[in-house]
Amino acid sequence: MNKNHKNSGGIVYSTNPDFRNTDENDAIETRPPSSQELRIWLEKNHRAGKTVTVIKGFAGKHEDLDTLAKTLKTKCGTGGSAKEGEIIIQGDHREKVLALLQKMGYKAKKAGS
Repeated sequence: MNKNHKNSGGIVYSTNPDFRNTDENDAIETRPPSSQELRIWLEKNHRAGKTVTVIKGFAGKHEDLDTLAKTLKTKCGTGGSAKEGEIIIQGDHREKVLALLQKMGYKAKKAGS
């Protein structure tokens, strides 16, 4: 066995659609809000001319990222998504998101354009 590969318990491929490699997600722990430094960006590129607010820098489980995204979307009254460690909120809501994150205890600041 190659020493560079993670030990996956000998499983190479599974046809079970509900299969989940427990080693991958169990190792990630969500840091407390006070130790997370989030950056709030405004982006228009590659989004068909639409403006979105992007929150980057979240360190933790995907479920916690989804929960935070849902909270922010509800408070902003708009849609969005959470994927690849980023939260995307439709529209320019930088000020509102900044205030909400700081109220929740996160270290957040506006960055980029």
